[in-house]
Amino acid sequence: MFTRNTEKLESFVGANSAFKGNIETKGTLRIDGKLEGNVQADWVILGEKSLVKGDITARGIIVGGSVDGNLRAKEIIEIKSKGRVTGDTVTTKLTISEGGIFDGRSTMAKDESKVLEFQTKI
Repeated sequence: MFTRNTEKLESFVGANSAFKGNIETKGTLRIDGKLEGNVQADWVILGEKSLVKGDITARGIIVGGSVDGNLRAKEIIEIKSKGRVTGDTVTTKLTISEGGIFDGRSTMAKDESKVLEFQTKI
């Protein structure tokens, strides 16, 4: 289902799991169960049956399930066709597939590394 080229999957919350608390990890975190708390990782992938109540901060976030919280991504937030986000997003790139639901405010952050300034002649 997810074809995004991400780093090696290093952490996993299974479909039959429920977790309360904050998660901070390096690499990619996949969540297929329920999580109540904030998440910080390099990449976060939420499966279709996932439910997260909390904020997520990462380089990239792929939402296939439900999130009730704010999302902040340096590169991309992608809401799949069965994904649902209730909260605000901050990212440089936001994609929502047909059928995906987004209820909140979106702020498109500037990617400072790609901004080129040209010298003006005086």
